[in-house]
Amino acid sequence: MRPLNYAMLKYFTTVDEACADDVMGALAGDYSTFTAFKREKMQEALMTAEKNGLIAESRVDLDSNGDLRVFYSASEEQRATIDSYIK
Repeated sequence: MRPLNYAMLKYFTTVDEACADDVMGALAGDYSTFTAFKREKMQEALMTAEKNGLIAESRVDLDSNGDLRVFYSASEEQRATIDSYIK
């Protein structure tokens, strides 16, 4: 099994865009028992990936509870970079 951050990045090569909740929903089956599998930690990992140029912020909105959701996406170039490092 891949490390959680690798799985998170690889997920962005399969979707148009996603927020932390989307990523967690997709990865819960394999990673829900990991210590870092918490919304706050996932958001931090996504922000780090964005700052490193691996994904880009695509939009923001509010969820049904009024909490801010930040969505990210990966361009073709970013997907190719992710795929070159994570097989």
